[in-house]
Amino acid sequence: MEWIDIGVNLTDTTFDHDRQAVLDRAWQADISQMILTATSLATSHQVQQLCNDLPSRLFCTAGVHPHQARDWTDELAGEIRRLAQADCMKAIGECGLDYNRDFSPRPQQVKALEQQLQLAVELRLPVFLHERDASTVLAEILKDYRDHLPAAVVHCFTGEKPALHAYLDLDLHIGITGWICDERRGTHLQQLVASIPAGRLMLETDAPWLLPRTLRPKPKKGRNEPAFLLEVAGLVASCRGETLEQLAEHTTQCARTFFDLPANNNLQTS
Repeated sequence: MEWIDIGVNLTDTTFDHDRQAVLDRAWQADISQMILTATSLATSHQVQQLCNDLPSRLFCTAGVHPHQARDWTDELAGEIRRLAQADCMKAIGECGLDYNRDFSPRPQQVKALEQQLQLAVELRLPVFLHERDASTVLAEILKDYRDHLPAAVVHCFTGEKPALHAYLDLDLHIGITGWICDERRGTHLQQLVASIPAGRLMLETDAPWLLPRTLRPKPKKGRNEPAFLLEVAGLVASCRGETLEQLAEHTTQCARTFFDLPANNNLQTS
């Protein structure tokens, strides 16, 4: 089987002491490729540097997370545009709306999101979206752009049925993480995931966060990593009434098509 983790925060400092070992464990777990998530101008630079070391396996996004939307300027937008020209850069984002934590004022979140959507339209790139407690607003904003975007994925979907259906009606893709393994807050996803059509579903760890709570034994310090994607996959397959092989086949093909990734021939491992 072959898997693609579409959301890894590999620049996080928790990986600084063993980043190569984390990658090695991922390759051993049949994770063939990863999308490294950028959340700021700084991380947009950093993920590209990491991708340069493994150009057949590591790819990335470029963009500004809603938490950092307060920093959005025309100059920053120009830098993201420049970084988006790199061969390893496969989507604009992580961008979106976070009305749960509101680390940036909402008007600034909307402005940064809309300008990144416009950039994706101009560059003909898909969008990697973040949303918390803002599904209605996000869906309304996307209606003005969706016909002009090649594709968009709501990464780490955690919402309820109305939000899922609104996103699917907009022909969006859905990313599922270890949130589905959380008995405190994610059990509703176990019913919803079966209604996501094959070809619109992708899997991700969002490492180092969202360690699957069903994982045994639990790693020290509770850090998530790409090798644990199989824990998410096992539950998703069960909820969908699919074998792991069936799930791997359609989610991997979906991710490869969405992000325009090369086939896994002669992949580098170091």
